[in-house]
Amino acid sequence: MSKASFSVTLPEDYDGARLDKTLAELLRRSRAFTQGMIEQKQVLVNGAPAKKSAILRGGDELACTFAEPTALAAKPEDIPLDVRYEDADLLVVNKPQGMVVHPAPGHPEHTLVNALLHHCAGELSGINGVLRPGIAHRIDKDTGGLLIVAKNDFAHAALAEQIAAHTFTRAYRAVVHGVMKSPEGTVDAPIGRSERNRKKMAVTASRSGPPGKPARTHYFLETQYDKFADLCLRLETGRTHQIRVHMAHISHPVAGDPLYGPQPPVKGLNGQCLYARLIGFIHPRTGEYIKVEAELPEWYERFLSEIGS
Repeated sequence: MSKASFSVTLPEDYDGARLDKTLAELLRRSRAFTQGMIEQKQVLVNGAPAKKSAILRGGDELACTFAEPTALAAKPEDIPLDVRYEDADLLVVNKPQGMVVHPAPGHPEHTLVNALLHHCAGELSGINGVLRPGIAHRIDKDTGGLLIVAKNDFAHAALAEQIAAHTFTRAYRAVVHGVMKSPEGTVDAPIGRSERNRKKMAVTASRSGPPGKPARTHYFLETQYDKFADLCLRLETGRTHQIRVHMAHISHPVAGDPLYGPQPPVKGLNGQCLYARLIGFIHPRTGEYIKVEAELPEWYERFLSEIGS
């Protein structure tokens, strides 16, 4: 297993900072990741191991050595899938809310990829590597709905081209906080990694630092309730957490969103009230336009009933 190293002499700006937080900022990793490194004594301060809560001083020598991540071999698992479309080149599955898409440290099993490997008998595109076989785009763990999967590299490459050219249709439903000022609109604001919290994304147009990537979300009001609004949203681009970031940016965060919404999140929701309801694409082999649409899940309908009563 190869090793990578990092070392730095801390400037005065870090005088009084915690070790785990400082290392997370420098490495652009999560604090949980850097805390694990510190506990494994892979981090030295002035040549000696230190606690994660150690207070640093300007001029301290900070050094760490860590193993480069290795690929996790995903194993097929006989997990039922809600398949809404399938042929020799691709399939569209309706992912339940709460299901992790691909294996990762902490979630090596019971993911959508594990289920797909069993369902497709290993016939999945290898473009995204062993952790993400066939996954042409992504949706968050706590976002339910439709996801397209490529069975071969030909289909995967063609779908990737459509996504890049914005000809790949993705429509969502979401319940957001507040009263909408307009029945429809577009949020056109670049998205990049948050400088304050590396686990979050943020609109970057009004901040200094590295620019984000262009991001556009179109929204249409379905029903306005007293304190919430049910929206249909269409993605023109597909940035990480795009709908969640854009809705929070215009002061209408998605209900139940534990990362971008008000705290504590809305009772009765297990994560954000966001559902990928429609996918439209040009079939890579036949050239036919395929549209797959799913009904709203029971948990979404139940929440609409609760806020409408």
